[in-house]
Amino acid sequence: MLKPKIQFAFSLAIVLGVSTLVSSCKKQEPVDLRIKTLTKEEIFPLAEAAVKSINPLVMDGLTLSVWAVDSLVKDPISIQVNEKGEVFYSRSPRRNNSEFDIRGHQSWEIRSIGLQTIEDKRAFLRDELSPERSSENTWLADLNGDGSHDWRDLTLEKNEVVKLKDTDGDGYADWSQIMMQDFNDEVTDVAGGLMKTDDALYVAVGPDLWKLLDTNGDGIMDEKNIPVHRLWNPYWFRRPWNVRDQNGPDGRIYWGIGDIGFNGKGPDGTEWKYPNRGVIARANPDGSDFEIFAMGVRNTHEFTFDQFNNLISVDNDGDHAGERERLVYLTNGSDSGWRINWQFGKYRDPDNNTYKVWMDEKLYLPRWEGQAAYITPCIQNYVNGPTGWFSIREPDWESDGKTTFSSLSLLAIRQIPVYMLFNFSQKEPLLN
Repeated sequence: MLKPKIQFAFSLAIVLGVSTLVSSCKKQEPVDLRIKTLTKEEIFPLAEAAVKSINPLVMDGLTLSVWAVDSLVKDPISIQVNEKGEVFYSRSPRRNNSEFDIRGHQSWEIRSIGLQTIEDKRAFLRDELSPERSSENTWLADLNGDGSHDWRDLTLEKNEVVKLKDTDGDGYADWSQIMMQDFNDEVTDVAGGLMKTDDALYVAVGPDLWKLLDTNGDGIMDEKNIPVHRLWNPYWFRRPWNVRDQNGPDGRIYWGIGDIGFNGKGPDGTEWKYPNRGVIARANPDGSDFEIFAMGVRNTHEFTFDQFNNLISVDNDGDHAGERERLVYLTNGSDSGWRINWQFGKYRDPDNNTYKVWMDEKLYLPRWEGQAAYITPCIQNYVNGPTGWFSIREPDWESDGKTTFSSLSLLAIRQIPVYMLFNFSQKEPLLN
């Protein structure tokens, strides 16, 4: 006969075993993997309609075709294609109701310029958009349906990262998955950049650079941490920022922040403060060795390295009459000359609106005799409305030192053969 302790342990084991068996027989609730698929019959009419809706002029030798229809793609911001031909893109409904352009709220302009930290921004929003001031802010959608137009409505809309792929190789994307649906704090910006590596997804969503992991292999990012956190001033000019996966020539992640300004500390406690200007930052994938690489840019949508490891970008202009966007050459420690102050005067204060530093001192132009010596001038003035930028290393670049850069603007894709000495002498439209 078993002793009491042993008998109790034996009985407990039987109970646990039965319990495990019963629980394993229960029907598991399906997990929503946020996957959407389309059949050929669904895709073809949509693709045909998309082609018929435009009339592009395409350079000889190139073809323009639809890869993913709008039933799978919605308002992409940042895009990355991996070696398998899979596409990752970020999108954000926060652009419409949860992140603001100061040009639509000029009464906030002066006060917002004085904000120095993200917590300053949070306090500002909770004051300006308090429930007690709901009647003054009816322009703000009541997203949570509580009858009040206030800062809590800024916490509903989430940023997303979506993966697309063509599962049957017919040239059309037929599968999508929302990998990430997150980041909806009242001080959170839009997801302006992403970088997918073999083991992680990096998402640049102000004021943070996030590292996301899929720990169980289902495609959904279920773990997150912040290699670089709370690192810039909260001015209200909406500026995109982006992560470029060149892994840099030094193995670091590079990302850009527009001229909302920058104020924060790296993981090692070093303070970096660059108010009123855009910056290019870099760090190791774990956030270490963080630093500001270059500054004085306005709004670099995208940037790339050529075969000589020169960092080139296309930067927006300051919206002044007669000005053009710029191709900029970015080096460690360089200052491209832009400050957000150069833009304010033309919006109000007509008595102090005649002298424009950026224009009158010709800081926006390529190098000229007598130009301010503290800036790294632009390489070339360029097309209006740049929205993308990438390089194509031609097969013969080793012999003639040439890299072709292509820039996407609102109206066209233009191709520029770029030589080692930055002879940007040719602009050739690929697509109008």
